[in-house]
Amino acid sequence: MSQRPRGPSDSFRHGPLAVSTSDEGAGDSAGTAVQAQGLTKRFGEFTAVDAVDFDIEVGEAFGFLGANGAGKTSTMRMIACLSPISGGTLQVLGLDPMRDGPQIRSRIGLVPQDDTLDLELTVRDNLYLYGRYFGLPRKQLRERVEELLEFARLTERADQRVDPLSGGMRRRLTIARALVSSPSLVILDEPTTGLDPQARHLLWDRLYRLKREGVTLVITTHYMDEAEQLCDRLVVMDAGRIAAAGSPSELIEQWSTREVVELRFEPEGHQVHGERLADLAERVEVLPDRLLLYTDQGDATLDAVRSRGASPIAALVRRATLEDVFLHLTGRSLVD
Repeated sequence: MSQRPRGPSDSFRHGPLAVSTSDEGAGDSAGTAVQAQGLTKRFGEFTAVDAVDFDIEVGEAFGFLGANGAGKTSTMRMIACLSPISGGTLQVLGLDPMRDGPQIRSRIGLVPQDDTLDLELTVRDNLYLYGRYFGLPRKQLRERVEELLEFARLTERADQRVDPLSGGMRRRLTIARALVSSPSLVILDEPTTGLDPQARHLLWDRLYRLKREGVTLVITTHYMDEAEQLCDRLVVMDAGRIAAAGSPSELIEQWSTREVVELRFEPEGHQVHGERLADLAERVEVLPDRLLLYTDQGDATLDAVRSRGASPIAALVRRATLEDVFLHLTGRSLVD
């Protein structure tokens, strides 16, 4: 991604997570970092984002949850001023992307789906050269790089080439690189795709640190547990539209029961058992690999299933998640 640098006095603040204190384009008086009304993106006759409305407050972690092709990445690219809007209005940090794109790009950090690191350079040089692009003074930049290496837990790898690093290390380096200019808004597109559970949790910890320091985070993900862990508020997108919006707990309370009974039968038996057991739950979802019964009393419902003579291969009572919300709103799994 190409970004236009700011002047040194605006770009550098002490501490790896400090954000810009410039008043210029800081957002409106209510503390809104991003505001969209009727935001639309078309590619020819195809509408990727269909007249969506949302506000992102300064200092919050805001998520876009949806399956591939739902419109998440297209929305993020418009916020990042990498793709022009086709309709509606959009303000980012109090500025108009159509008029002030270079200025906005200079004040945000972008973590794309692909790491786009220079594999032949060392970890430290990847940060240093990126910082030079922003025109940071050499002494300040050297200090900044060391702070970011510590933040990303890469100090011991600083003088090693990027090529042999693990996927989790590369993602942490990509996030550190996005912070070189002390952005007040960081956009993360599918930040943990392809990472193992340990690497994901370490990356979540780094993002928590950013949020505690007041950095506004905008995150796209199709991982429901990631959205629940990281996001203060989120929108569920489907076919370019917003199907629901709120905090994770609000969405679960509004669109799902408290508990879910998961039953696994032989594959050909899920539809048959779904019809037989439908009266035991508020809602039934028949998936290719399991049957979901939505209820507020999971254990009692499971007992009732067994009293009917049903013998699932496996049974589980769990709390409802955002994936259940997504199933209810769109009729398909997040990973379809």
